[in-house]
Amino acid sequence: MTEPTDALAALAALGIEAPTREHAPVFTVDEMMAVCGDMPGAHTKNLFLRDGKRTFFLVTLRHDTALDLKALRGLIGARGGLSFASAEALQETLGVASGSVSPLAVVNDAGRAVTVCLERALLSAETVNVHPLRNDRTTALRPDDLLRFLREQGYEPVLFDLA
Repeated sequence: MTEPTDALAALAALGIEAPTREHAPVFTVDEMMAVCGDMPGAHTKNLFLRDGKRTFFLVTLRHDTALDLKALRGLIGARGGLSFASAEALQETLGVASGSVSPLAVVNDAGRAVTVCLERALLSAETVNVHPLRNDRTTALRPDDLLRFLREQGYEPVLFDLA
């Protein structure tokens, strides 16, 4: 498992600025907004899902986006129904605990088992706020830098729009 400092070091190695705020651990969007709501940019919710074929999806969307898993299924190329993957699968695949999921966790996906999916609305924000592998820190990234980081890790994210 990669430590948060390793994810931040990977960003720094790419020349990506990643200001990070430490705070009390948060487990829900409401808790996150209570401690980080004053940070500029888009705040996120991150879901680790699997489809009927046991394909994993890391879905990142604006914190206030209403989500319908049935509608999302077709937008991200899932086959069969979408459901939340287990905490064990999350730990084994992305090396993070529930509450710490973020696109930066792909640094731990050695088997490239995850399809990364980003809500397109995030990319129009000045910054995107994500956890750097722990839920007691929040890192602000420019959207282009987030995309660059993902691509450098070997991922071409699926971009989607929810009506």
